[in-house]
Amino acid sequence: MVSVSVSPAASPAEAPLGQTEAAIEKPGEKGVNVSVGSVGCDDSSLVNCSDRGVLMAIKKFNAKRFKSIVFLEYQTPVNGSNVNECDVSWKFRNRKEKSWRKYRDFRRFRIGYGENCSYKVVGAKGWHSGINAKRLRSRGQSQLNVTSKGDDQINDTIPVMGSGSSFRNGKYLYYSRGGDYCKNMNHYIWSLLCALGEAQYLNRTFVMDLSICLSSKHTLTNKDEEGKDFRFYFDFEHLKETASIVEEGEFLRDWKKWEKNHKKKIPVRKVRTHKLTPMQLKNDKITIIWRQFDKPAPENYWYRVCESEAANIIQRPWRSLWKSKRLMNIVSEISGKMDWDFDAVHVIRGEKAQNKAMWPHLNEDTSPDSLVTKLQGVIQPWRNLYIATNEPFYNYFDRLRSHYKVHLLDDYRELWGNTSEWYNETMVLNGGRAVAFDGYMRAEVDTEVLYRAKTQVETFYNLTKDCKDGINSC
Repeated sequence: MVSVSVSPAASPAEAPLGQTEAAIEKPGEKGVNVSVGSVGCDDSSLVNCSDRGVLMAIKKFNAKRFKSIVFLEYQTPVNGSNVNECDVSWKFRNRKEKSWRKYRDFRRFRIGYGENCSYKVVGAKGWHSGINAKRLRSRGQSQLNVTSKGDDQINDTIPVMGSGSSFRNGKYLYYSRGGDYCKNMNHYIWSLLCALGEAQYLNRTFVMDLSICLSSKHTLTNKDEEGKDFRFYFDFEHLKETASIVEEGEFLRDWKKWEKNHKKKIPVRKVRTHKLTPMQLKNDKITIIWRQFDKPAPENYWYRVCESEAANIIQRPWRSLWKSKRLMNIVSEISGKMDWDFDAVHVIRGEKAQNKAMWPHLNEDTSPDSLVTKLQGVIQPWRNLYIATNEPFYNYFDRLRSHYKVHLLDDYRELWGNTSEWYNETMVLNGGRAVAFDGYMRAEVDTEVLYRAKTQVETFYNLTKDCKDGINSC
């Protein structure tokens, strides 16, 4: 089994261009430096936050300060809490995220006057400081019903199939649960993408089971946990847009309804072995192809369908599987709180550090003293240092605090705590029950924050000479 990562697809040609410093300061553009000489511009003059020149000054400031951010849409600034303070919100995207998804920030700026009475930014506060520019909830909105207002980029709704005739006229590929159930998430992704790839090859709609069994490898209880929602971890809206899918419960209801109301049953072909290849099914016109995985492991793994000759035919649709936008919002919050100016180190410990037969040097090479020595040669003193790690002890990295401004995922627990947007929205998906921020969610967030760092230090190849997959595997 190979290690699998899920990355956003390349952004489409029609995605909006960011607002760069050069674009803001186009020659001859009116309003970039707006004169206020007619009313005076000494320090006692009040700033009109809605003046176009204020926004242009803020745009120029942001473009110069945040080189890693693509600024997409600004709202008109509003008054801050004090004189000559303006709050403004905008949508943005990190340059390293190659998707067209948008994120939101709102900050507070202190505005003064430059040459020729033009506006300029003389001070700026940090992430989400411009609270007067924050979009407010509509009155009377339910505390839990935040999925539409929390992030208008998210649409987790399950599509309805429509009339009975549209169901009958469709062509479906249905996989029963197999031995992949409760396996680790890399295994799940590899198998799911095989199934989606076969459906795409057969030009069929894939019947999607949104219920996941999370392996004990990723749970807080160290036990397999059933009933996890696919939408906790992945972007269901993007999957709907890029692959032909129908939710399993909706599919089964429509199937049962058709069978109840019609004498003629829906044609079904049951396939009981992965050895019957997609190529052999390509020209089958039957309504439902139902692959069943009843044999002992490993014969009952979904990914077996895409092996042998099929490996050269079936294309796994990697671009259809993005990480959850809710988790990516947490990534943006953490990065934004460090002002997008940080370095990161990935420290893998856990079971690998304990297994000296396979990784003989890893435990010592990732000890606090070793980390201090190795990082000092790579990262400048007192930089923001984000540590992505599976090390369970929070204070393990305290030695580094004498050299860097250390940040760990647990420093941001409020982002998934019981007052957070993430908590409320996932509880809606989970029928009003709280959702645990589990080990796989932590790994997804850690990985993406690491990816946004200016300097990235990896455990293998940087901190230790041990091989990633164990001794003699380099």
